[in-house]
Amino acid sequence: MDPNRFMDENCENRLYIGNLDLRITEATLIKMFSPFGKIVSEDFLWHTRGPKRGEPRGFAFIQYSTKEEARLAKEKMHGRLACGRPLVVRLASEKYLMDSAENCSKGIGEANRTSTSGSSSGQMTRSAKIAAIKNKLKALEDEGSSAKKQKHADNASCTDRLGRSTPSIKR
Repeated sequence: MDPNRFMDENCENRLYIGNLDLRITEATLIKMFSPFGKIVSEDFLWHTRGPKRGEPRGFAFIQYSTKEEARLAKEKMHGRLACGRPLVVRLASEKYLMDSAENCSKGIGEANRTSTSGSSSGQMTRSAKIAAIKNKLKALEDEGSSAKKQKHADNASCTDRLGRSTPSIKR
């Protein structure tokens, strides 16, 4: 039997669960995901060093006995709120593929401009990694500013204490 085939089959049964609130425990996670099938294994990741040692890292992996159970759990749980945070649920293999594609696509333009020597190994250059990080930070800042604008718009449409209507901000 091909060992790579075995790994591929397990990846289809294994889910990445991200954006976990720090109050969610291993037991809570298992209770949340057990209605969708038989859980074969669960990996709840913890910080092992530094000031956060012993605290949850905010993500975990759950492996089901079949890929159908994993896909059902993914379908039902992705985006569901847990302790006020939307869960990110993906097949573990999708998480790896999405991260790889995201890093490559974000840094590719910068890498083409700054890299003078081509790398045949497929690894990103240092400058491409820096560009990818800068792009990620900018995207996070843009998300934060759009959330602030939305909150401001919601507040602007309310009435003030005297019962007068304040002008709404056009979106």
